[in-house]
Amino acid sequence: MSAIRPLPDLLVSQIAAGEVVERPASALKELLENSLDAGARDIRVDLEEGGIKLIRVADDGAGMAPDDLPLALTRHATSKIASLEDLERVASLGFRGEALASIASVARVSLVSRRAALPHAWKIGALDGRLGGVEPAALGRGTVIEARDLFFNTPARRKFLKTPATEYGHCDESLIRLALAHPACAFTLGHNGRTARRFNAGDWQARALEVLGEEFAGAARTLDEQAGPLRLYGLAGLPAYSRAGRDAQYLFVNGRFVRDKLLGHAIREAYRDVLHHERHPAYVLFLELPPEGVDVNVHPAKTEVRFREGRSVHQFVFHALERNLAGGRREAAPPFAPAQESAPPVPGTTPFPRSGFAPRGETWRQSGLALAEQPARYFGMVAEALDSATDIPAPRSSPAQQESPPLGYALGQVAGIYVLAENSTGLVVVDMHAAHERILYEGLKTALAERRLASQPLLIPVVFQATALEMATAEEAREGLAEMGFELAPVSPTHLALRALPALLKDADGETLARQVLKDIREYGISGAMTARRDQLLATLACHGAVRAHRRLTLPEMNALLRDMERTERADQCNHGRPTWFQLTLADLDKFFMRGK
Repeated sequence: MSAIRPLPDLLVSQIAAGEVVERPASALKELLENSLDAGARDIRVDLEEGGIKLIRVADDGAGMAPDDLPLALTRHATSKIASLEDLERVASLGFRGEALASIASVARVSLVSRRAALPHAWKIGALDGRLGGVEPAALGRGTVIEARDLFFNTPARRKFLKTPATEYGHCDESLIRLALAHPACAFTLGHNGRTARRFNAGDWQARALEVLGEEFAGAARTLDEQAGPLRLYGLAGLPAYSRAGRDAQYLFVNGRFVRDKLLGHAIREAYRDVLHHERHPAYVLFLELPPEGVDVNVHPAKTEVRFREGRSVHQFVFHALERNLAGGRREAAPPFAPAQESAPPVPGTTPFPRSGFAPRGETWRQSGLALAEQPARYFGMVAEALDSATDIPAPRSSPAQQESPPLGYALGQVAGIYVLAENSTGLVVVDMHAAHERILYEGLKTALAERRLASQPLLIPVVFQATALEMATAEEAREGLAEMGFELAPVSPTHLALRALPALLKDADGETLARQVLKDIREYGISGAMTARRDQLLATLACHGAVRAHRRLTLPEMNALLRDMERTERADQCNHGRPTWFQLTLADLDKFFMRGK
């Protein structure tokens, strides 16, 4: 007698349901996606006990004909694709034909639907995967589906569910994600007989701010960039609005919420220079591209995708978001504009030699010394020059009455930590160490970008056992590794030898560094593989080189710092994501002193 036998249909459906229906929230997600695919513009969700006892979704979509009702609850039956070509360019949210059948195998399901042209609605039920007959029913338009007693026939699965409150929280989050992606549709959520949430139809910006709140609205910048068929738009939270967790991160690809490693890495890289490594950014971002450019048939839950041109997508998202974050803060002050080389001297100061903090593209040389090579000597020389400058009192006329640069002109210091300046808008307060740290960091990055990384030969090569993938990557990327300062070559079919590494990283663990670089090259390409480690060292160097707290600065020094901030990208935040300055308008000051009351 054969030991192999086919499984019963019900058991097959329940096994499949385990991939699609993990908890009430995943069942709700599938039902909502069906409603949206049907063209619904108003969806009502009612839950009982967090969705464990009841999930009811009512929509005003196109509805179904009576002949379609049994097929809707049958596995691998769908109206959304009909061929492999359709699968390769899926534009709908659902397409597998598994969701309703999976839910019907683990819950008591009732489905009522009506097409607008039909005289009345039709109804069908399902229990333990067995379908009932199609019967006439009453319904104005659209579809109503109920799933009761989730996992009633699979007690082993049901016992893994959390409390109703926890399950409700997950359901609420599922609805929020779809509401963000489809702002033209109204959503209502009820729980245990009470309305808990209502989203009116509107645009994506209003929906995003409704979800994340006014605090996010005041600390986010609008993003909308396009390159060929790729478009990225949404709201990117500034680093000062960083969070302890990832609860405020919403990323959508063609209207589908995803958690994608490649896109996640691109976003982290864009925030890396302005955010502390233990904090997380907040954002609502929408990526659009042709359906054939992304494979959504990766996982039954459909939250994972695979891009056909992954590196291009990664670079587009990274650069678009990085440019957006480097564009200045949403403050009363206008965006920073690069200072002109021919700008007149700052009123109230003596002519002052430039501090060496050059805008992008200039050569970082001062007194014949390369800043990246000899920072300690450089800063010492600059400090001597600054200390010898003559400190002339500020002019009697208010700078606010003159043409002033964005950050204005320095007035003085507070506690040796903050610089106070006056611009045309009011009062500017600058954290001098944080601002100087950012200026140095960006300058060091520019200096290194203008020349090849110096390589440091190792007296004793580091030999380590490598996997087949590591051996292949080292061989294929030999030239690119050499440009980054690495000399990595095979010494046997299973071992690699590291004979040289970038001079800036000469104190790093050679084997660990080599393995990580090879891993990064496989995942992200040669161009981005070295950036994170290099920048970590530059950030440390900038921090130690920046002006320390409690050092008294002269007015020329303060004004030089302000001008350098205006010329530096991402000068609004330090390397750890803290703000470097903020603006107090005259209206703010009047409010503090109750002027006009």
